[in-house]
Amino acid sequence: MPVAIYPVYGSLRNLLHDSPRVSAILVTAGMLVILVWPAVLLGGLLVENGEMVVNHLRDGTLTVPPPPQGLETWPLIGKPLANIWNLASVNIEGALVQLEPQIRMLASWLLAMVTGTGLAILQFFVAVLIAGVLLAYSKSGHQLAHSIGRRLAGDRGAELATLAEATVRSVARGVLGVALIQSLFAGLGFFIAGIPAAGFWAFLCLILGIVQIGVGPVMIPVVIYVFSTQDTLTSVLFLIWSIFVSLLDNILKPIFLGRGLDVPMVVIFMGAIGGLLLSGIIGLFIGAVVLTLGYKLFLAWLEVDQPTHEDQAPKS
Repeated sequence: MPVAIYPVYGSLRNLLHDSPRVSAILVTAGMLVILVWPAVLLGGLLVENGEMVVNHLRDGTLTVPPPPQGLETWPLIGKPLANIWNLASVNIEGALVQLEPQIRMLASWLLAMVTGTGLAILQFFVAVLIAGVLLAYSKSGHQLAHSIGRRLAGDRGAELATLAEATVRSVARGVLGVALIQSLFAGLGFFIAGIPAAGFWAFLCLILGIVQIGVGPVMIPVVIYVFSTQDTLTSVLFLIWSIFVSLLDNILKPIFLGRGLDVPMVVIFMGAIGGLLLSGIIGLFIGAVVLTLGYKLFLAWLEVDQPTHEDQAPKS
């Protein structure tokens, strides 16, 4: 995180006439406000909505509107979905009894997700604070990293250390940055179209974008919902917007991922995905750095003891 956010910190430090500690405090506060605070608010909102649903169920005041017309004509899921929806609109208790196994499974999954999300928010909060401390001492940390690199790899050590820094920033731009842009555009479309819980669906788009699944699993059901509840013009415009948002990462990733690096984009991307599968979010950066450095070291190994044209020329 300190490496990824360093360009912002450096610009702020120059603006404040080389005040590293003040700059680090401001950057840390900004990251807490921009990244951590919305996650805390979203978690509180989910808990509040869950309590509201439970209270309505206990008091018998939960009502379900009848299903939209034409729902039963949907392929595969239309008829069973329309049947259970009709039952829920006239007899919510009967529908809950019929769906009890699925509800239990969903409740267990939601409980695990909420618990994991709370722990992740706490870890991220601590990580932001540690990043702020490291930023305040970034100059000495930069010198230490380059010294270790030279000690381990000789003359190429500084080059490899610089490459590792650039790789981390490339992944931050090409994976996290693109996922954030996609989720913001998706959330804007949800809000304008009047989708319930638009913030939650946008947050889910962000998570799916980071793990490289894409926003399709969220956008497709929402498009179906809009076509079922909105007028034709709104539905068509939202469909066009959803297609644009879904394809946006295919446009932005080649631009941001690997920009300014003498390494193929596919190497960085494969390293990031492999690291994500093995170690989660932090693996995005570790995997990309390891594979990128391994690629450069492999090329350096191939260049060692390669015969020159003079050596290959026959001696007279």
